[in-house]
Amino acid sequence: MSSRKRKLSHEKAVFAQALLGGLPAVVVAMCYLWLGDASTKAQWTLSLLVLGFWFGFAAAVQNRVIRPLQTMANLLSALREGDFSVRARDARRDEPLGDVMSEINTLSRTLQDQRMNALEATALLRTVMEEIEVAIFAFDAEGRLRLANHAAQLLVGKPAERILGRGAAELGLADCLVGESARLLANPFPGGSGARWGMRRSQFREGGRPHHLVVIADLSRTLREEELRAWQRLVRVLGHELNNSLAPIKSIAGSLGSLLCREPRAPDWEQDMRSGLEIIESRAEGLSRFMQAYARLARLPAPTPAPCEVPALVQRVVALETRLPVTVIEGPAIVVACDAAQIEQLLINLLKNAVEAAQETGGGVRIGWGKFSGGVEIFVEDDGPGIASATNLFVPFFTTKPEGSGIGLVLCRQIAENHGGSLTLTNRETASGSIARLRLPE
Repeated sequence: MSSRKRKLSHEKAVFAQALLGGLPAVVVAMCYLWLGDASTKAQWTLSLLVLGFWFGFAAAVQNRVIRPLQTMANLLSALREGDFSVRARDARRDEPLGDVMSEINTLSRTLQDQRMNALEATALLRTVMEEIEVAIFAFDAEGRLRLANHAAQLLVGKPAERILGRGAAELGLADCLVGESARLLANPFPGGSGARWGMRRSQFREGGRPHHLVVIADLSRTLREEELRAWQRLVRVLGHELNNSLAPIKSIAGSLGSLLCREPRAPDWEQDMRSGLEIIESRAEGLSRFMQAYARLARLPAPTPAPCEVPALVQRVVALETRLPVTVIEGPAIVVACDAAQIEQLLINLLKNAVEAAQETGGGVRIGWGKFSGGVEIFVEDDGPGIASATNLFVPFFTTKPEGSGIGLVLCRQIAENHGGSLTLTNRETASGSIARLRLPE
């Protein structure tokens, strides 16, 4: 056994200290009783009375101290067990003990409200998860399924009670827990009819342990709908352009045929014939330019990035524009990885549009560059009339210019996006004109 004395419990210590507090008075009383002239019977009677009161008041003090602590322990135990309906009675704010009880009651009400809010939020989340058409799976650290919404159950072709707790490999989802966190899947699923699937994986922690959240969406229908809309737009544009060219060709060809069949022929029939053939040739050339522009957009090659000095690139583009002096707003010396030939063609198109807009109002054109968070920005600014409507700016083959093909801005934006950047064209805020911003990652 240890030589060190065992420490008294709090309850016994309170009782002992209450006895010690009354011990001097009891000793004095006993001395008066047993050293006085009282009879033996009176001495024993009074001694027992004093000792009884002494132990009784000590026990009362002990109970007065211990009972509130036991009450608080019971309240906290109820909170730990999740029972927030228990409250302390007579919790008054005008004394320290009442303050403690009031705080415990307030804590209980707060936890009760928070649990109610959490239950409502969880119920809402479950309802949303069950209603959405995206399959959601949650796997624990061992790769076992812990949660699957209704769409996920349909995807694997089994109800929740048959798949929860099973491993990802058993469900055919082992590939979703490794590799890139966001990618396309081509593997078939028992309950899925699509051929293309988009998968995203993220991590969260529950109980201090890592879990995987896998979201799988059927892209086939969306891709088919987008493909259909793209074909409809293409057919509509092609049909419009072909009709614009073939209708006058057909009309003029019919008129020329009638002219040749007429007897006798008019004196100026050769001139009419020559004029009609020139119109047919002009419309055929326009149709050929349109088809070449479409082929150019469809055959845009992938960029070949290489280090390129932005100041030198801008200077080369400005040197090619001779119709109007272009002001260069110097920026820092920046080197960016890009396909210099494609970016140069992009800037030539932007500068060409800016010069044509500025010539309408007699204004100027400015080009410059600078840095922004994450890359470099090259801007082309003009003092032209501005953009009347930005809705059709990047619609293929849409143009307001008589000789335009409607392919320039579309091609420019495609080049920018192929480089991982962006192209925007907006009206200037403080003056007339527009500003084009090309942003490329550094």
